[in-house]
Amino acid sequence: MNPHQSPLGQATEYSTQYDPKLLFPIARQPMREQMGLSATLPFVGADIWNAYELSWLNQGGKPQIALARMIIPAESPNLVESKSLKLYLGSFAQTKFASADQVCALMGEDLSALCGMPVSVALTQPAAFATVPRQELDGILLDRLELEIEHYQIAPELLSAHFNQAAIEETLVSNLLRSNCPVTGQPDWASIQIRYVGPPIEHAGLLRYLVSYRQHTGFHEQCVERIFIDLLQICRPTQLAVYARYTRRGGLDINPFRANFSLPLPDNMRTARQ
Repeated sequence: MNPHQSPLGQATEYSTQYDPKLLFPIARQPMREQMGLSATLPFVGADIWNAYELSWLNQGGKPQIALARMIIPAESPNLVESKSLKLYLGSFAQTKFASADQVCALMGEDLSALCGMPVSVALTQPAAFATVPRQELDGILLDRLELEIEHYQIAPELLSAHFNQAAIEETLVSNLLRSNCPVTGQPDWASIQIRYVGPPIEHAGLLRYLVSYRQHTGFHEQCVERIFIDLLQICRPTQLAVYARYTRRGGLDINPFRANFSLPLPDNMRTARQ
C-alpha cells in the first residue's frame, strides 16, 4: 500500500477499544526494487521494534502497563507503518484482558497476519523494568574524525576500500546518522554499527557517506538496506552486518539489522539516546 494512504501525517481519532484494523501494511518489495534488489535478497535479518506506551485494563478495570518488543523478519512481505502501530497499541487502553499473555498473543497474531510472516512479541512487565539493558554500540567510533563535509544527500561515491591491502575484520560505529520520514518530513536519528570482513574500508569516506543521509527521505528499514547494499557493492566485504538503533518517536523505536552471514540477532539493548 502507498504510505500516503495511511494515517501517517493526518488528523486522527484515537480509538481506546482494541482494533486490529488500525494496523497499516507497507510492502517492502517496491522500495527494494528502487535499489535494484530482486525477490532473492543478499541479506537476512530483522526489524526490532520497542514500544514504551502499552497499557490495557485487567478484568477489574485496573490499568496495566508493559514494554513490548516485536521482531519482524526482514524477509516478511510487509512492514508495519509506525503511526498505525501506535494507534493500534493505543486501542488496548480501555479494553479489558484476562492477562498480559492474552495481550501478547493477540499482538503476535495481528502483526504476523499484517506482515505475512510470524512476528515474535514479548512483554516486559513493571517488576522487570530494571532489567532492561542500556549500553552503547561497540566498535571504532568514526565520529572522532575531524573532517569537512559537504554532502547531505546520499552520495555512495564517497565510499571506498583499500583493495590492495589484506582483508581485515573490523567494527565501526557512528552516532551521526540522520534521515527524514518520507511523508511527514520529521527527522529520524540513529546510531549505526557496521561489522565486516574484507578490504579495509576508508573511514573518512564512510563517515561522509553516513552523514550524506542527513536530508534524505526514507523509512528506517529502507535506509539500513541501502547502506548495506552500497557497502556490499562498492567496498566488497565478504561478510557484512549493519545494525541501526533509531531514537524513539511516538513511543516507538525501530532498530533494523541486516547481515549476509550467520550471526545471531543483536541484543536488544537501549542506547542513551533511546
